Amino acid sequence: MRLLLDTHVYLWAVANHPRLGLGIRAQIEQADEVYVSSASIWEIAIKVGLGKLVADTGQLVEAIDGSGFKSLLVTPQQAALVAGLPALHNDPFDRLLVAQALRESLTIVTADEIVPRYSVAALRVS
Repeated sequence: MRLLLDTHVYLWAVANHPRLGLGIRAQIEQADEVYVSSASIWEIAIKVGLGKLVADTGQLVEAIDGSGFKSLLVTPQQAALVAGLPALHNDPFDRLLVAQALRESLTIVTADEIVPRYSVAALRVS
């Protein structure tokens, strides 16, 4: 299985947060590939700049490789796919992650209730 971590799931994985249950954690550990989008790092950087989140973005970038995850860069094709998505979600970062998951045939791991309403493979963190 090839996974794409939603931003909050990546933060929970790096922090070993209890919200990331044992079942999801096991699926992440057993996955063939686990990706973190550059859009997630951008989202975190914006929230840090706005004072909505306290995080060291440099450490989070380093933690991608340190966790055995892979970086997923945003391509023009993925970005363009956002235009064709139904207007289910107002968060542009989540819409981009959905587009990336669709374009790259990835399963998105998320606690977001709206994301699975797209025609995308999803693992829900409850």
